[in-house]
Amino acid sequence: MDTSLTMLSQLQECHLHTVPYENLDIVNHLPLSLAIPDLYDKIVVRHRGGYCFELNALFGWLLRELGYSVTDYFARFWRDEPNEPPKRRHHVLQVDVAESRYLCDVGVGGAVPCRPIQMTENLEHQQGDEYYQLQRDAYYGWELCEQKGDQWRRIYTFTEEPQLPKDYLMASYWCENAPDSPFTKEAKAAMRTAAGRHTLAGSEFRSFSENGVQIYIPQTQEEYAKALQTYFGIVIT
Repeated sequence: MDTSLTMLSQLQECHLHTVPYENLDIVNHLPLSLAIPDLYDKIVVRHRGGYCFELNALFGWLLRELGYSVTDYFARFWRDEPNEPPKRRHHVLQVDVAESRYLCDVGVGGAVPCRPIQMTENLEHQQGDEYYQLQRDAYYGWELCEQKGDQWRRIYTFTEEPQLPKDYLMASYWCENAPDSPFTKEAKAAMRTAAGRHTLAGSEFRSFSENGVQIYIPQTQEEYAKALQTYFGIVIT
């Protein structure tokens, strides 16, 4: 079985171009299951997406089935919450390849690395026109940072405390039900494309490319359902 870095990179990039990040079950008040058979049915059989606790759980399962060594961690997601330490509510993966360790993540709706990031402090990674780096903080541990102008800004932080699948249940329940959860306010979706990315915020579909941004706002439920299928391959009755 091929457990090379090249294969890992291809798997992660393919996932981000194929499986959408989305919270549609949450906003429709449908309880989530993090059990692998249920995730497989939702994402693979029914061609849906999910958020970090779903997407990284199933991606981690796939990597283990292929022979990779995978460790699950909890992360604090700092982007959009810069003024106070956020809760640990994000699932990330460490994947071991040969003598090196790599951060892999297919569960973020915003811009994040589309290929594995070697877990070496201050090593700069260029991916297209995006730049990433892992730094270290004495308290918060590893910091995944993105370059904005001449500054490095935190995306999320995590410590090397391995987690079991059941450890994510409480955090996922909070994300699904808490009044101040960022996942319950409106429908969200995102997926990379060959030209850029598609996103959804509420009823506004956006398509990003080198030519700019195209915005589409459906006027009927039928148009909305058709846009979900066109932009993200999602079919919901």
